[in-house]
Formats: sequence, structure tokens, C-alpha cells
Amino acid sequence: MNYNEKMYGLGSKRSIIREIFEYSKARAKEIGAENVYDFSLGNPSVPAPAEVNEAIANLLKTESSVLLHGYTSAQGDLGVRTAISNSINERFGAGINPNLIYMTCGAAASLSICLKAVFEGNDEECIVFAPFFTEYRVFIENAGGKIVVSTPKEKTFQVDIEDFEKKINEKTRAVIVNSPNNPSGVVYSEETIKALCEVLKKKQEEYGKVIYLIADEPYRELVYSGVTVPYLMNYYDNTLVCYSYSKSLSLPGERIGYIAVNPKMQDAQNVYLCVCGAGRSLGYVCAPSLFQQVIKNCLNAKVNIEAYKENRDLLYDNLTEYGYECVKPDGAFYLFVKALEPDAYKFYEKAKKHEILVVPCDDFGVSGYVRIAYCTSKATVLGALPAFKALAEEYRK
Repeated sequence: MNYNEKMYGLGSKRSIIREIFEYSKARAKEIGAENVYDFSLGNPSVPAPAEVNEAIANLLKTESSVLLHGYTSAQGDLGVRTAISNSINERFGAGINPNLIYMTCGAAASLSICLKAVFEGNDEECIVFAPFFTEYRVFIENAGGKIVVSTPKEKTFQVDIEDFEKKINEKTRAVIVNSPNNPSGVVYSEETIKALCEVLKKKQEEYGKVIYLIADEPYRELVYSGVTVPYLMNYYDNTLVCYSYSKSLSLPGERIGYIAVNPKMQDAQNVYLCVCGAGRSLGYVCAPSLFQQVIKNCLNAKVNIEAYKENRDLLYDNLTEYGYECVKPDGAFYLFVKALEPDAYKFYEKAKKHEILVVPCDDFGVSGYVRIAYCTSKATVLGALPAFKALAEEYRK
């Protein structure tokens, strides 16, 4: 072959989530979108806050086209980075400064840059906690690392600290924590986070090397019933935070986020320069200028998560009544449901016959489960409930 076989493999076969999403669009043309119950893609159905559109309109009226559509500094506009660092400090007391913030094209770019910044090769490893977002494998391997999966506690899907400690070795370079979690919706408790960080501190000392903790936080603001998400910088010094406004402001298509380097990190400024270098090497410089300015004006805006909570409660209450098993999620907008047979792919195929589209989760590191993304309309949820019931009854027969 005269091309990169690995890249061909990634391009010729989409992720299972995207495959199902594309099927959904084709099926909707055949039988009508209202007859397809698509729970595949984490695409927010709740509109962006009014402040976002107001900010766009005001910026277009009052600011120069150079500011809105021209280049910013490679790491992002200084005024934007200052506003973000001030916001982080007000909320979490982290002591961040603008020169430790790097603006990115969403969470995928944030993760890819961080991994590229800290991995040096030599068979280094990155630990992820199952269930995990499928693209972690792609990002880690592209940075030259090897993915190592830590299995969770049964039923709760909190981190199994004993298993985690067994998975760390001299080759461990980084650990990714995603809370609230995609695909389970589980929020890791403060107890879990403290125990995890104590293990990391102990292992750093044992091996005489830095192990980086990468916090993947696109769902931080999507939590229910007063649940608190621990801010990892306050528990572990060698932490990088990857943030995206895709979910918190319903802006997934605008691709805007940031990386924050903990000021207490060993060689923090040099690590930040590695982040800048990684962004440069990957071509991720100057995140979208207009939306940098939009974010600056919308740092206190929030989406109405009550619609997600209503969908969650409708699905959880009814599905458990029908005989399905799942953890009630405290955050994000996913239900992680045990399939009604051991093979999640076969369950997915049977669900598809009822026009229900869910994601089998073997690629998420846990077999026998499916993910339901309930960031859909309430009408989709209500329409799907009889189909879920019929599917459960089919299995009982």
C-alpha cells in the first residue's frame, strides 16, 4: 500500500456511535424521524442559553472583524484566557493564571494535545477507567502510548482502587479521569477521587517520576440534585484539565474548549510550553476566534438541565419497571443499561427491529451493556417507552 494503513482503518470504519447515527438518518428518511428512537449520539437537544445568541449578536455589532474572524495568539486570546482563569479561581480556588490556559477546538483536541505533550514513547502507558469513551484509544495510540483499562466496581461503576493500583507500573505516564462519566453518567465520589490520588502520589514516589492526571470534563456542569463534582487540581498537583463547552453550553459543533495546567504541577510552565508545542505539532493553534469571544461573555451562562433530568427520570423509572438494570446517573445525559442477553450487539440488533437505536458498549471496556443518550426530545423518549416495553416482553417470552 502507498498510504497509512492505520489511518485508512480509522477513516474507513467509523466509531460504532457514528455508524448508528448515520443509520438513524437513513432510516428516518425511510419511515419518518418521529418513528425512529435514536439514542446514539451525545448531541444536546437543549438549546444554547439565550446569552450565547445575545453575545454573538452584540459582538458582530460592536467588535472589529479582525478580533472576531482574524488570528488570535496560538494559545488563544489573552483576554479570553484571563477571563477563564479568573472564573476557575473564583469557583475552585486553583490559582490558575492566563499563561497556563490553552484554548482548543473542543475536548477531543484538548485530550489529543495533552497526551502528545506528556508522552515520550518507549512503550509508555495511559490508564483509563471502564467504561470509557471509545475515542480514548485512538487519542492515546496516536500520541504513541498504550491504553490500559482498569475495571470498575460492579453495580456502582466507581473506580476499583485495588484494580487501579495493580494496573500502575513503571511505564504509566498518564491516567484519564472522566467524571461525570461517558457512558455511565456516574460521578466519581470525593472518596473515590481522594483514594485514586493517594495511589498516584504513592506510585510517583515509588517510581521517582511524574504520573500525569488528565481530567476530561465536558460534562462537569451537567449534574443533578445538588451532586458535586470534585475539582481534581485540588486533590493532585500533576493535573491537566481538559474542558469543552460542547455540553455545558450546547455548542458541540462550534468546537471550543481549553486546557488548564495546574500551577502546582512539577515544572508547570515547562509542561504548558509542551502543551503549546503539542498544539503546534498537531495543527491545533488559534481556536475559533469568534467563539473564544463568545465564551468570554458567557462564562456564567448555563443550559436548562431540567429537560435532561426529566428524560432521565422517565427512562430510568420506566425501564427499571420493565425489568432493565442500570445505575441511576448523577450526571451527563446517558443511561448505562445492562443488555437483556450477554451479547450487547445481538441485543442492539433486536432493539433496532423495534426502531430503538442504542450503542453496544464492548468498545467502552465493559461487555453486556448498552448506552442510551437521553439528550433527545421528550417526544422521542415517550415514543420509545412502548418499544422498550415490547422488547423486554419479547425477551421474557
